[in-house]
Amino acid sequence: MTLVSSKFFNQASELVELCKSNSKRLTTIESCTGGLLSALLTSVPGSSKVFDCGFVTYSNEAKNKLVQVPLNKIDEFGAVSGEVAIAMANGGLCQSNADIAVSITGVAGPGGGTIQKPVGLVHFGIATSWSNAKSGHVIFSGTRDQIRDQSVRHALQLVFDEAVDAP
Repeated sequence: MTLVSSKFFNQASELVELCKSNSKRLTTIESCTGGLLSALLTSVPGSSKVFDCGFVTYSNEAKNKLVQVPLNKIDEFGAVSGEVAIAMANGGLCQSNADIAVSITGVAGPGGGTIQKPVGLVHFGIATSWSNAKSGHVIFSGTRDQIRDQSVRHALQLVFDEAVDAP
């Protein structure tokens, strides 16, 4: 069982306060973290002023149905890819009332990794109402819970960096 909410609560609180002060709303689109980021953000008192909604799109079908990731994109690049992370973020932004959307898709393990996509590989997408979407990836190490926790922490920082520069 992960302890993500207690470990990163202060970071989440700072992000919520920053978004409140900038009048920015958030949405999350999560795969390998299964809603951990959404749970963490909504554990912060007052988060209802900035958190619009969270999508847990664990299956490829959910990615397609809930945030309109084209299935041919998943077939071509794989669910764990920068292309799909961007599509998830863009889709989440379109399907919500948010200004900032962050997506997480990866291989948390302990199985499921390949040479091309090892356990610990996590792709992130970020889309905002004021700039083009972008993606990045990190290869984390550790247990499944540690990889998921590190993914949540990284996503928090990505959103914080975008919110700081928000118009």
